[in-house]
Amino acid sequence: MLRRFAIFLFLTLAMPSLALAQQIFVRDIVVEGNQRVSAETVRSYMRIEPGGLFNRSELNRSLKQLYDTGLFADVTFRQQGDALVVSVVENPIVNRIAFEGNKAIDDETLDTEIGLRPRIVYTRSRVQSDVQRLLQLYRASGRFAAVIEPKIIQLPQNRINLVFEIDEGAPTDVRSIRFLGNRVFDDEDLRSVIATSESKWYGFFATTDHYDPDLVALDRERLRQHYLNEGYVDFRVLSAVAELTPDRKDFFITFTVEEGEQYTVSSVDVEANIRNVDPAELKQELQRQVGEVYSAREIDQAIQDIRFGLGRQGFAFVEVRPQTRRNREDRTIDLVYRVLEGPRVYVERIDIEGNTRTLDSVVRREMRLIEGDAFDTAKLERSRRRLRAIDFFSNIDIKPEPGSREDRAVIKVEVEEQPTGELSLGAGFSTSEAVIGDISIQERNLLGRGQNLRLGLSLSLRRREIDLSFTEPYFLGKPIAAGFDIFNTNLDFQDESSFDQNTTGGRLRTGVSLSENLRLNLNYQLRRDNIKNVGNNASLFIQQQQGVAVVSSVGYSFRYDRTDDPITPSSGYVTTFEQEFSGLGGNVRDLKTQARYAHFFEVFDGVVLQFSARGGALVGIGKDLRINRRFFVGGDTFRGFAASGVGPRDLATGDALGGEFFGVGTTELRFPLGLPEEFGLSGRIFTDYGTAFGVVANGGVEDDASPRLSTGFGLTWKSPFGPMLFDLSKAVVKNDFDETEVFRFSFGTRF
Repeated sequence: MLRRFAIFLFLTLAMPSLALAQQIFVRDIVVEGNQRVSAETVRSYMRIEPGGLFNRSELNRSLKQLYDTGLFADVTFRQQGDALVVSVVENPIVNRIAFEGNKAIDDETLDTEIGLRPRIVYTRSRVQSDVQRLLQLYRASGRFAAVIEPKIIQLPQNRINLVFEIDEGAPTDVRSIRFLGNRVFDDEDLRSVIATSESKWYGFFATTDHYDPDLVALDRERLRQHYLNEGYVDFRVLSAVAELTPDRKDFFITFTVEEGEQYTVSSVDVEANIRNVDPAELKQELQRQVGEVYSAREIDQAIQDIRFGLGRQGFAFVEVRPQTRRNREDRTIDLVYRVLEGPRVYVERIDIEGNTRTLDSVVRREMRLIEGDAFDTAKLERSRRRLRAIDFFSNIDIKPEPGSREDRAVIKVEVEEQPTGELSLGAGFSTSEAVIGDISIQERNLLGRGQNLRLGLSLSLRRREIDLSFTEPYFLGKPIAAGFDIFNTNLDFQDESSFDQNTTGGRLRTGVSLSENLRLNLNYQLRRDNIKNVGNNASLFIQQQQGVAVVSSVGYSFRYDRTDDPITPSSGYVTTFEQEFSGLGGNVRDLKTQARYAHFFEVFDGVVLQFSARGGALVGIGKDLRINRRFFVGGDTFRGFAASGVGPRDLATGDALGGEFFGVGTTELRFPLGLPEEFGLSGRIFTDYGTAFGVVANGGVEDDASPRLSTGFGLTWKSPFGPMLFDLSKAVVKNDFDETEVFRFSFGTRF
């Protein structure tokens, strides 16, 4: 009995092997169930041919190859006589792909992430891969609770519509950021260094308070740079761990750091084997680093200074390699700047890219280098500054690249155009006038030629003004600006000086640069001024000036600008001086002089201190001075005081008479508020001080030249509607007859 059982067991185990090894003859291969894929295509993917022998292992490999094509959802084999029947179920074709439920990320962005497309074969593996990519996209935007479910809608002819149903979930905020191992800088200091921020109740527009692994990786580098700039050369980020809260709504992020010791610079040396270049001169300028705390930022600046200095001598591609030797015992570092020689370089050509609207000639005329010039980094920097000054581009990148020969360079100018059409809206509020508004339409780059065309309209309770101006910056192809202005203005000064004024006229202008920083402007103006609607209870001084006057004047102005940026300066100074002589015809004779000066200092990174002063004098030439030619100070020109709030005044009527002389100074500190950059908020603290005086009138006029003083603070918000300025100020030193105001604001936008 036991022997029979052993034989039975052997045969049972051996039969599958014998069957697997059995050769099967196939006369024909029949394909059924296929709709789009031809039978011949199906047979081509198989390892079996009609009229041959095959075994089960070859059949299994054929089955695998058919599945690997991605064309079929199901494949089965069966033997029917001496024919092999292959039954297939084809995967459907994608007709259309749609997304539902997405709000935070638009369809176009989602579509770029997926691999499936209309008119290609649908497979489960492809759609699952696309789901994972979409989830990664949502997680990168801080939405770890996102759920995506693909849904299929069957269509005739084995086609489908694929719909990704998305539940985005709430953004996964960063509830807390902690640091371990930090001794020198506390947690609050380090939080200000990194890009990721903690979620706050007021962070409606913040995006950095959502967890993003890429942002955390950037934070590691920011921490390293921060400590390197403070001399901690051995600093390391040991780990950055993000822990999801049990409710999957927030993250706790913990950075573990090792600060090490602070190093100072013990010596600085320069090694340079370049003809006509004295390393001692370069070294002398770098001696300021000796004894100072080691700073990676200072080293980068020193490299730029060396390259800039050698670039002025024509060495465009000088390589500067800083080398450090660390003395761990006394915690000092020896610095050596190795300067590797490059040939003297000449400009081969200038390539301009990114100017889709602005003509090449507009960009080229601002370049201080042309083809054939010796390379000069100072001229290259001036070119960047001039392109920045015309304010046509949001981003300007000018860099030299190797040319066709070793001593040739190609200057590559990459610009990113910004809107130059401007729709400006302004508004203000004062205790004496309520709401003020103005609107202007301006195109500063007309037809891409750099021409400036402006149509302005001001409307308020007391002002109606329309003006048209045009400027050609390069008249007749020469670096001479020319333009004209046509204007009509109706001003209501009833509340301040008991008269209305209507002015109609025009102006011709021209300007030329006398040097890189000095510019001269000339103009001729012809205007008709009508002082009207003077009340019977107005000041006698104003009643005497009622009527029409014709002003024919010539003027000039000098502007000297040494600031680092013409749009938002942080260092340097700018000064202007202008005079206007009236008397070339007409019935007004006077000389009007004004001067302005402003100096900027960057106290800390992003913190700018500004000192400015402006003043003027009006001198009559054989005739009494017209009231509308006088200086009215206040409002925007002297915060804390209403428009025309400072200066001579008729005590009986309360009318402002304007001064023949004025001077106003400002001290202002601009600073960031420590909020995320996307808020666009910055603050100002300011003090204005000055006076306006000088009037010849009958008795009862108060004319006090004593100085006034105001102080206050303001906010600047780069809102989606344009920059908005808010100022709260208080007149601290004033006269009893001065008019004051507390709050002013203005805003604008661009299109």
